[in-house]
Amino acid sequence: MKTANLQFKQQFLLCILSLCSMGFVYAQQASSDVDENSVLRSFKDKSLEWGDCPPFMPEGCNIAVLHGDPSKSDSDVLFKVEGKSSIPNHWHNSHERMILLTGKMEVTYKNEKSITMNVGDFAFGPAKKPHSAKCVSKDPCILYIGFGAPVDAFAIEE
Repeated sequence: MKTANLQFKQQFLLCILSLCSMGFVYAQQASSDVDENSVLRSFKDKSLEWGDCPPFMPEGCNIAVLHGDPSKSDSDVLFKVEGKSSIPNHWHNSHERMILLTGKMEVTYKNEKSITMNVGDFAFGPAKKPHSAKCVSKDPCILYIGFGAPVDAFAIEE
């Protein structure tokens, strides 16, 4: 009986030590976030640096980085396409968290019914799930996208 009780206490102590050490590791990782400055950006900001989209995207497509490094996890970007533009079928290694800022956009994920995003709407796109879209408004569509993994896009030849 004493042996079983001693083993239980040792296992319990080991468990507590493991949890504490995980907490210390997490605290060290999170402390770098505390040192980071806050950010406020507007999609109307004239100082945004708009770059080109991948070549398979429609002409006039642009991307601007709002926060983070797109080659690393957890970055935020703006994605802009001209009105009436079609975005070909593609996929990303990351999930996408999206909010439509201007225009009206129809989005279709593989094996799902198409959805229409209006200004202010939020959508979530699973990682590696093929999808296409169309800016159905005459005005440009600007979409906020938060990526969990590095930003990428791969065309799907149909």
